[in-house]
Amino acid sequence: MPDDREPDGPVKGRSISRRQFALRAALASAATSLAPGALLDATASPAPIPQQPAGSQALSSVSQAEVEARVQSILGRYGSRFSDEQKSEIRRLATALQAPLDSVRAYPLDNAASPALYLKPLVEREKRPAPPQPAAKPKS
Repeated sequence: MPDDREPDGPVKGRSISRRQFALRAALASAATSLAPGALLDATASPAPIPQQPAGSQALSSVSQAEVEARVQSILGRYGSRFSDEQKSEIRRLATALQAPLDSVRAYPLDNAASPALYLKPLVEREKRPAPPQPAAKPKS
């Protein structure tokens, strides 16, 4: 009889049963709980983050000063909570987000310009008073 098995799995055309799925899921979860550190070390190897992104040269001196002030403000408040890697990531993100911020600020806007979409709150109407309840008859 020819072997209908695929090289790494069940028989062709047949699906896995619930029992087999549960067994495999239990084995997989047991394996990850036995050696979680080994699996994480093998899969997660972070790439080194450069200190200054390549796009930082494109920023003006005013924008670079604003980035530095923003980073120093964040690190002044929460600096003790961050690792060196997280601090460099904060600097990278602040630098990367400065260019879009500059383009938004460069958009010409007059004080008389009204918004394209504005908030129009719904005004509650006065509710009709409830009809008076008939008075209860006194007990005699």
